[in-house]
Amino acid sequence: MTPDQMQASRDAASIPAPPPPEPEGAARRWPETRATSLRKTREAWPDLSAYERFEQVAVLVISALVSVVIAAALVHLAVNIVLLVLYNLADPADQAVFQAVFGMVMTVLIALEFNHTILGVLQRRHGIVQLRTVLLIALLALVRKFVILDAAHTAPLTIIGLAASVLALGAVYWLVRDQDQREAEAARGAGGAGA
Repeated sequence: MTPDQMQASRDAASIPAPPPPEPEGAARRWPETRATSLRKTREAWPDLSAYERFEQVAVLVISALVSVVIAAALVHLAVNIVLLVLYNLADPADQAVFQAVFGMVMTVLIALEFNHTILGVLQRRHGIVQLRTVLLIALLALVRKFVILDAAHTAPLTIIGLAASVLALGAVYWLVRDQDQREAEAARGAGGAGA
């Protein structure tokens, strides 16, 4: 081997291999997010005030507890669906069964959204209470209520009250979203004007 070939092989050895392809979607995002959040919390810990430390610990504990609730609800849902399908204990087309199953699905989705919100606090993207997220979770809870509601046995005033609640929450959600868009446009305009 000539000296030029040896140098070329040394150079080739020093070039890092291309990184392996990353998994797509949530499989890549969630473990990375959790690890990044904990790492950032450890790095920021010395600079946090006593209350901010308390807030971070509380968020970790709440997230763990909500995760346990989500896991239990998911197991309960899976067991009920397996019993329903395998042992034909009830007709899946029956309205009461359909409402019960999708009520449980909506409960799991609401808990997942709640936990996602809590993880956002841990990542320091936003504060503890975010109005849009609270409104979204409330809307999901009302949609769940409509799914499990038996309209034939529910008082008309109850249905009217729930519908009014959905309209009010939807209007407030739209106003908050509209305000956020206006603030984002104003920030872009101020950034563009300063450039």
